Order: sequence, then C-alpha cells, then structure tokens
Amino acid sequence: MIPNPLRDPRDRRLPRVPEPCALVVFGITGDLARKKLLPAVYDLANRGLLPTNFALLGFARRDWGDQDFAELARDAARNAARTPWREEVWERLANSVRFVQGSFDDDNAFDELAATLDELEGSHGIGGNAAFYLSIPPAMFPVVLKQMQRTRMAESTPDRWRRVVVEKPFGTDLASSRELNELVDSVFSAQDVFRIDHYLGKETVQNLMALRFANELFEPVWNGHHVDSVQITMAEDVGIGGRAGFYEKTGAARDVLQNHLLQLLALTAMEEPVEFSADEIRTEKLKVLRAVSLPQDLRTFAVRGQYEQGWLAGQRAKGYRQEEGVDPSSTTETFAAVRLGVETRRWAGVPFYLRTGKRLPRRVTEIALVFKRAPHLPFADTDTEELGNNQLVVRVQPDEGVTLKFGSKVPGSVMEVRDVSMDFLYGEQFTETSPEAYERLLLDVLLGDATLFPRNAEVEASWSVIDPLEEFWAGSTPEPYRAGEWGPRAADRMLAAEGRRWRRP
Repeated sequence: MIPNPLRDPRDRRLPRVPEPCALVVFGITGDLARKKLLPAVYDLANRGLLPTNFALLGFARRDWGDQDFAELARDAARNAARTPWREEVWERLANSVRFVQGSFDDDNAFDELAATLDELEGSHGIGGNAAFYLSIPPAMFPVVLKQMQRTRMAESTPDRWRRVVVEKPFGTDLASSRELNELVDSVFSAQDVFRIDHYLGKETVQNLMALRFANELFEPVWNGHHVDSVQITMAEDVGIGGRAGFYEKTGAARDVLQNHLLQLLALTAMEEPVEFSADEIRTEKLKVLRAVSLPQDLRTFAVRGQYEQGWLAGQRAKGYRQEEGVDPSSTTETFAAVRLGVETRRWAGVPFYLRTGKRLPRRVTEIALVFKRAPHLPFADTDTEELGNNQLVVRVQPDEGVTLKFGSKVPGSVMEVRDVSMDFLYGEQFTETSPEAYERLLLDVLLGDATLFPRNAEVEASWSVIDPLEEFWAGSTPEPYRAGEWGPRAADRMLAAEGRRWRRP
C-alpha cells in the first residue's frame, strides 16, 4: 500500500485505518460473535476506522445464504452497538458481508471459503489480506488450523498478510498450552498470531502505563520502599449463566487468574520499557511474570471457594451446584485468591493479593496500591483513629478512572485527620466515549499492532504460576461462601494473617 505523502505519522489527530482486508470469523453464530465481535465491527465502521475495501466473512454450520447472515449480523450489531445506529453505515457494511456454510471437518466447505476469499480480492479489492478469528472451542482449533494449512489460507506472502486471533483459554495447563502454541505456530508465523485477552483492550488498563510513565508524580513511590501491598480484584455479580460445560472443566483460577489478573499484575509491576513498542512492553511484562513467586504456605495463602445459595441485589441466587449442567457434587471453584510475590529489586517483600469470584456483591475490576503508613505521626492517637493507609486505585470497570485516597483534616476546632478521596473519572473528563475493548483489539489485529497481545512466553510463564496452585488444590473441596458475600472467610483470614484486610471496592 502506497503511504499518503500528505500524512505525518506523528499526527495523532488522524485515526489509524487498516489496509484493505477481510475479517473471517469461525463460529459466527456463537455468543461471542453476536454480543461482541459483530457490534465491534459496526462501531469501527461507524467511527470511520475500517478501510473502504473491507469484507466480513462468516463460517458456521447453519444452512444460510448471504442475506440470512446479513440479517443476523444486523440484529446483533444493532442490539449491542455502542455508537449511534445509522442505517447508511450498515448498508455499506452489508454489501461486503458473505457467509460460508459447513462443518470444520468438511474439506469442500474450506475449499469454498478459500475460493470466496479469492473472489473478494477481485470484487472488493481486499488485496488478499485476511484476519481469521477463531471464536470456537479450543478443542476445534486443530481441525480448523489444519484445514487452513491444507488450503494454504494461512500463508502470508510479501504481497499479502494473513493473521489469526486465538481466544482464551490458552490451554488448561503448561503442557497443553505448549501443545496449542506449537500447533498454531506451525500453521501461522509467530508475528501473525494474536492471542486475545480482552482486558488488555480496556482503556483504563492502557492508562496504567500512561499514569506511571508519563508522570513524574507516581514513579518515585511506585516501589517497595513506599508500597505496603497491592490488591488486584476482579469481581462479578453474575453466576456462570449457560457456561456450565466450560466452567466445570475450567474454574476461576484457569478462567481469570491465569490470564486477566496475571496480566494486570505484570503491567502494574513492570519496569519502564525502552520505548512504547510491542516487543519492548512484552519484554518487561515477561520479566515480571518470570519473577512471580508462590507462597511457601499455600494452605494459608491460596484460597478457593464456591458460591452457595444467597441473596444478591434483593434477588435470591441459587448455589453453583444447583446451576443447570453442574455436577451436584462439583468441586470446581468459583472464587480464587492467592498471595504472590515479585522477586525484583523494586518489589521484593511486597505481597500482591489477587482475587476473583462470581456471585460477589458487585461487578468491579480494580488495581489498588496500598501505601505504608507514615513513619511518624505527630498527632495524638485519638486524632488519627479514622486515618487508614494512603491508596492509589485504578478502576478498570465500571466507573473507569483513578482514585487517590489520603488523609485530611476535618473542619473544626480540633485536629482530627481522616481519609478523603480525590477522583478522576473518564466519563467526566473526556467528551469522547472510550472504545469497547473488542473494538480496539480488532482494529489492532487488522493494523498488525501486537502491543496489547500476549505472546507464547507470557502465556507459558503464567501457567508456571497456576499449575502448582491447581496441583495443590487437586482433590480438595472449595470453601463455601454465600452468593452476595465477598468470598469465603478463609480469604479474609489470608490477609489477616499478615495484619491486613481486603479493600471494599
């Protein structure tokens, strides 16, 4: 593609628009495609971020024609779009929508898919460029990848690029992760593989790097000399929905701890990269993940739980074992909490407490740096009874923003110091709404920008942390907690053992 001579790549006012290309989605009729991918494609089109020569190609078992698929895509996009609905935008997009029917083991269907891509190169000018999104169960990856290898759809050449997007979970342990990675890398070249963790697409997660490295204010205290502990929480108020089959085999640690929370830990603890590029950022994150240490006393500092019947937002919530499709004697955890260390000069001795769970009181994801108490307080004890630790909290969702908690004098005739909060909210500070995570990540895939996508080594380093936990928990029964509570009591005892307690988000 010939670069525009009038465009300065340093000008951030101009949006990044990909080259002509196609997006091929396997499993286009699934929940992920309907609720996230199709709305994200429409929103990108509505924001003017898709190339003029763009095609959307769906592949699934349904016996549909292009028009049937276009109707499904339209309904899905309209129901979940985050930008205003404009019929003229959809009409332009609908002219580039195609559907190929077939099963993953059907050679003829994949031959037709390859032929359709070739046709689109002529009819829509996509230049042979294509990204393949595997919105399918990991068990189907080998079949699909081998079909793509057979039809040579996966081959990038000097004249065209071909990329693949792989959804988590990236395996179920270190061994299966390596096996999956080897399979994907045998079909696509390493730089063309995009392992998607949608949390890294959230604006506040990216703002974490801006907060640290664009400001002089925070970096001097972002270390073990000043930070007492770090708490990273991902809480959900919902249950497992219709995902019993997946969740029974996975559990909270594999589903969330292994990817989302360890990635947030890596971004929090990483050193400043030499430059803001994909390779340099991944290098620093990988150093952190390889420096993560598990506690020697896993019985105290690694807790898993399972929700029981309770009350949430005024509604009775059934227990996990009563959910449809769940084994009545299941020992799958719906809550996991662990104390980790990061063995680097910056973070030596600082505990990182990670927790995730379902059926907790509210949906929230946050990173909280809890600072040490002042070494000396010249006030009477009664003056500071209401004073806690200073805290810097990055709220990933909802109410995206940053909160700084510090001590202030209460107005009055006596010296009384207590905690106050200073808040920065994205929604109040900026007029433009933040793009949804899948919007940003899909755009990055089409642009070939891998900054927000973990590579093999990061995935394997994460499994090296989780595998010993799973081995320790094997055969044990999770601690019970009622739906609507902040997890089992053992999680509170974990922090109390070191004189700390969980933040209430």
